[in-house]
Amino acid sequence: MKCPCGSGKDYDSCCGPYILGKENPPTPEALMRSRYTAFTQRNLEYIEATMRGEALERFDRKGGEGIQWIKLDVLLSEENGDQGMVQFIATFRFQGKKQMMHETSFFKKINGKWYYVKGIVS
Repeated sequence: MKCPCGSGKDYDSCCGPYILGKENPPTPEALMRSRYTAFTQRNLEYIEATMRGEALERFDRKGGEGIQWIKLDVLLSEENGDQGMVQFIATFRFQGKKQMMHETSFFKKINGKWYYVKGIVS
């Protein structure tokens, strides 16, 4: 099965090992892609476990109900020490309407592991 994150790789050699807890995502982009894949699976445990700070404080487990995720396009990915940023467009269907979300996500490496800490939707 192809991974929902759009990498073109098989799930088992892409986001699967991260979501199953066998490996930690090595980059902010890998974490962001795995989080997108987890959203397609409605795997709220993984999504919540990969958050810290403001993002975790604002997390609403019911917020994504009824969304069908269609496609992920990564526009930009940067890593600088223990800070990272990924800009993407996620296409989804909600209440029968196709929509897009453009977000700049911010990541922080804490004790050797990447976490999503903030997102700005534009």
